[in-house]
Amino acid sequence: MEKMLHQLESFNTRGSDGNTYVVRGYEHLARLDAVRDVQGQWEPTGEAEYKLEDGRPVVVEADGTMTIPDSGIRLKRVERADIATAR
Repeated sequence: MEKMLHQLESFNTRGSDGNTYVVRGYEHLARLDAVRDVQGQWEPTGEAEYKLEDGRPVVVEADGTMTIPDSGIRLKRVERADIATAR
């Protein structure tokens, strides 16, 4: 079964280290084997994942807490206007 990622959202976060990060949310899609046309038919698998703009993974807990694994940096969602005023 072929799989691919489909980007659903992108948002800014502020890290506990004071830096700004862009997080992207993706859903996993799988190609249905029964359909063999050129375009194919892709269906959501129910899995999602989040990554930083540079490709590093972001762990999102059930309560919405976001962290960058191995660094311990916690991320908090912010609006673009909040980023501009913090500079």
